[in-house]
Amino acid sequence: MSATFRTSQLVSAADASRPHTILVGLPGAGKSTVGKAVAERLGRTFLDLDLEIERREGATIAAIFAEKGEHHFRNLELALTEELRLLGNMILAPGGGWIANSQAVALLKPPGRMIYLQVRPEIALRRMGPDAASRPLLARPDPLGELKRLLAARQALYATADHTINTELLKTQQVIDQVATLATAPGRE
Repeated sequence: MSATFRTSQLVSAADASRPHTILVGLPGAGKSTVGKAVAERLGRTFLDLDLEIERREGATIAAIFAEKGEHHFRNLELALTEELRLLGNMILAPGGGWIANSQAVALLKPPGRMIYLQVRPEIALRRMGPDAASRPLLARPDPLGELKRLLAARQALYATADHTINTELLKTQQVIDQVATLATAPGRE
């Protein structure tokens, strides 16, 4: 495992011969929470791409957006994804907008297995609570409206995921169980 991924939970060596499991969904869908738990259960490495970018830049995502713009952030996200394509067997939690970059997605899928953690904007906003204001695309007068706009813009992209799990209908542990099962299902190794 590269020492550059210091924000990851290093559990096992990243095995390039085994595909990543990539969790996608709106902010507040549970990508980081579920990803950490699944990685721990499976003895795999977890990486939250936003946290890794923050570490490398020495700034929060909000500060990067404010100082250098969303385009710069998306370039950082793409560069990190390019590094990840050389590795494998990790549980990845990219930021909510990662899926809108077809170039980034194509670097990991296939062979990576993408799982969409589906949640309605109202539920996502409630889950984030006051933390929603720290997210650059939601730090606006109508964060619920922004989440609805993001969902409408990304819905077709989320539909390209290999699997969809409606996180509203399940307890967190049930979502973790389903993702762990999908991450270890045969046919992707």
